Amino acid sequence: MGCPVRLFRLSSALFLFSAFVAGASLSAQLNAHSHELAVELEHEDPQWPLIQAHLPDPATASGEKLETAADVLRARRFPENALNYYSDALKRGADEVEILNKMGVTELEVGNHEIARAFFQRVVHLKRKNPDGWNNLGAVEYLEGENGSAISDYKKAIKLNKRSAPFHSNLGTAYFQRKDFESARKEFDVALKIDPDLMLHRGGPGGITMRMLSPADHARFCYELARLYAQHGDVANMLHYLTTASEGGFDVLEAMRHDDLLEQYRKDPRVLLLVHNAEAIRSGHMPLTASTTALPPLPPPEH
Repeated sequence: MGCPVRLFRLSSALFLFSAFVAGASLSAQLNAHSHELAVELEHEDPQWPLIQAHLPDPATASGEKLETAADVLRARRFPENALNYYSDALKRGADEVEILNKMGVTELEVGNHEIARAFFQRVVHLKRKNPDGWNNLGAVEYLEGENGSAISDYKKAIKLNKRSAPFHSNLGTAYFQRKDFESARKEFDVALKIDPDLMLHRGGPGGITMRMLSPADHARFCYELARLYAQHGDVANMLHYLTTASEGGFDVLEAMRHDDLLEQYRKDPRVLLLVHNAEAIRSGHMPLTASTTALPPLPPPEH
């Protein structure tokens, strides 16, 4: 009686394995077909012939030159062609970990999260102490809503490179998404100490994570940034992010009422004006002025 059961389980396992392999193969074929179509569409861009004339021959160029060409194609918004050149660079002996990281980031930028995840998992498998691999894997998990896994991987990246402002910023954003504002503030504070201009940069992982926030969360996020800049004595950026938070619908005056750090600015004419302007913009009316810089601050409190 035992043999039929064992055979049934073995047959079931083989069937499921075959179905999995067939499904993976079909998915790979579909992805390859989509990639080919995307490459053809990129070639219809009027800029393509101008760029193509300067590209190295994949059959003879070095891995380094092919990698550089792929970097240029990615920067020029030809991601599918960039992937081809990264693949060619890999075949010509370019650094595997570096190329896989770049291919994963490119796939992430075009929305292929699972393919990107596979690249980054391969990176950390090949080189456990690669901080970019862990950070990039965390970015995929964050984008997929897996905040716990993202936090774990961002921490691994930071352990390997404590001086990376984007790593700390990414970890802070993941904490923020979990409503752990205290931990988020600590990470953003570290990030700003490492790179005071971090929030001004565009196109990095931080940009990806910020775009993932809902409008309401983004407004609260900007209030937290305003708070950090106030803590660092940067009033201009504090006012900028208070403006963005207020325009996003966040009640900055009410929040400042209960905020030991920002309460001192609650009756500042510049803050009152930016709140008034934000309310006017949201209601469809004309703001009083487009800038708060011309207004003087409140005099210091008397002691």
